Amino acid sequence: MFSKLLIANRGEIACRVIRTARRLGIRTVAVYSEADRDALHVELADEAYPIGPAPARDSYLKGVAILDVAERSGAEAIHPGYGFLSENAQFAQACARAGVVFVGPPPHAIRAMGSKGDAKAMMAEAGVPLIPGYHGFDQHPEVLRQAARTIGFPILIKPFAGGGGKGMRVVEAPEAFPDQLAAARREAMSAFGDDRVLLEKYLARPRHVEVQVFADRHGACVALFERDCSIQRRHQKVVEEAPAPGLDAATRRRMGEVAVAAARKIDYRGAGTVEFLLDPSGAFYFIEMNTRLQVEHAVTEMVTGQDLVEWQLRVAAGEPLPLGQDDLALHGHAIEVRLYAEDPANDFLPQAGRLGHLGFPATDCHVRVDTGVRSGDTVSIHYDPMIAKLIVWDHDRAAAVRRLRAALAETRVVGLATNRDFLAAIANHPGYLAGDLDTRFIERHHGDLRPQQGLAADRVLVLASLAVLLDRAARARAEAALSADPWSPWARGDGWRLNDEAHDLLTFRDGAVERQIRLTYRRGSYLLNLLDGAPGGEVVARGELLEDGSLEADLGGVRLTAVVIRAGAELTVFHQGGSHRLVLQEPLAAATQDLPGGRLTAPMPGRIIAILVEPGTKVDKGQPLLVMEAMKMEHTLKAPAPGTVVSFHHGVGDQVEDGVELVEFAVDGEAPLLGAIGESH
Repeated sequence: MFSKLLIANRGEIACRVIRTARRLGIRTVAVYSEADRDALHVELADEAYPIGPAPARDSYLKGVAILDVAERSGAEAIHPGYGFLSENAQFAQACARAGVVFVGPPPHAIRAMGSKGDAKAMMAEAGVPLIPGYHGFDQHPEVLRQAARTIGFPILIKPFAGGGGKGMRVVEAPEAFPDQLAAARREAMSAFGDDRVLLEKYLARPRHVEVQVFADRHGACVALFERDCSIQRRHQKVVEEAPAPGLDAATRRRMGEVAVAAARKIDYRGAGTVEFLLDPSGAFYFIEMNTRLQVEHAVTEMVTGQDLVEWQLRVAAGEPLPLGQDDLALHGHAIEVRLYAEDPANDFLPQAGRLGHLGFPATDCHVRVDTGVRSGDTVSIHYDPMIAKLIVWDHDRAAAVRRLRAALAETRVVGLATNRDFLAAIANHPGYLAGDLDTRFIERHHGDLRPQQGLAADRVLVLASLAVLLDRAARARAEAALSADPWSPWARGDGWRLNDEAHDLLTFRDGAVERQIRLTYRRGSYLLNLLDGAPGGEVVARGELLEDGSLEADLGGVRLTAVVIRAGAELTVFHQGGSHRLVLQEPLAAATQDLPGGRLTAPMPGRIIAILVEPGTKVDKGQPLLVMEAMKMEHTLKAPAPGTVVSFHHGVGDQVEDGVELVEFAVDGEAPLLGAIGESH
């Protein structure tokens, strides 16, 4: 076994590898970009070295810099995590030349599966079932268009290189093919440096089922069963579970055998995943093989009781697989969801900024949290916006789903929009509960799943008010204790008056609506009255607010619990699995003025990669104007109304900050404005 390991990655996978290595007595070396100077993986490692500026291409993708750190630190092996250099055959080869062990498959195996076209041909030779499609090397647009017609629409455009859903496009009709092909090629070139694509028949309602394989250098290869990753958004996995719901034993066995055959065909070593589409008829087809550990490996660990990172390290050190196929068994059911900094109400726009508060459920044998960030950390524009993975386990699927709901209810993020409520909507959807899964689940149930953030319920407004009042009272007591007369009644925070009850008014901004609560101070309690016509009426409220935001409330004799996190004037109330944001309108706060709607500005920091019209062009509402790349995704900015594009303030290749004016746009019959309607890919 190695004595010192370098982790060439960041985030939760880097933290995961560091913890496993520490348990095995291996010292760890972290690398970090300027943006990650204070990151959790840097804090956890025994040593940490800077490798360059924030952009991944200048740091985490610089193999030369990482190998230099390996030499300087004396690391014997490099674990690439997933993403970045984990599927880079050239880097694996460079490690071999430098005498450093690459914790992953050999370069020839990465190359074999790195090109989806080549991989399809090899799998056909091995007898692995394939989806009808075009995997040829002639990439002329007309050749691809004719191939698409031959296959029959709808079709799926996929990059030759890479994975993770980048560059994939579903094309429903022939007339949409040219534009979708161009967009897929742009994104593939940006993500993988290769704009070649392949085409496949798009199956109407398939499930995405993948098999975890492991091989050593002694000829052993096993399948650690399957994971169902059908619930996806834009071809990126959202929910993963093991075992696949409703999969019969014969299909499970056959998929495992085919996956092992695929790995043996390319003389594979280490951890890998063979991915299939499973048709409702029971037929399954090879999609691709990911030659690395995957984000969702945790559910396999939970149902097999094995540490796959430890397996990786042992195999890379030359040891045989810890267990044989007959020694492996499934136990219970596990589900994983990916908590992202993104705004479901705004087309899942990725978010960047500071995590003002981050709270997770307690972990035990039923609940696991894999994260690389803490409260106060920043989600950077330069990397994937995943905050954490929540993984739950129980003896059967129904119990695991209940665990998932509870874990999401206890997950609290303040400072950035997240997909937490969206994940909770999936976990509560009847189709999900019934195991009625396919890759278009989110698309089919979009209206049910997308959070509808209306006005806060009366109870939420009362809880927020009580938290504000209890906080004020606690501050008043603390200030009085430090004053010259700590026992003065004028220093009390309970509204005490000499001859009368004291009244006050709390005003909250709830979205675009102003809501008020009239309060009367009572000894040891407050009488709260909603003034906006809500049916809640008056309620006597008392309670206790703890430092962590936990609120134990008594509302008219009804005992409730909530968590209220305050950041300045902003309060986020977490109650009964939901969350709601309110802004306290302080009388002495500076007045603010809403910006005009429809501004054509950058929705987030990013880089302009395409300008789609010329200045002076008359356009219709919703017509695409330019394309930005931010947080590994493309965002198309569209005209907010019929009008004329006057000018562009930035060109292709320019890096722009959040809120920067991008387009001068004249609405028909009005003066020019600056604005944007965004669409993410």
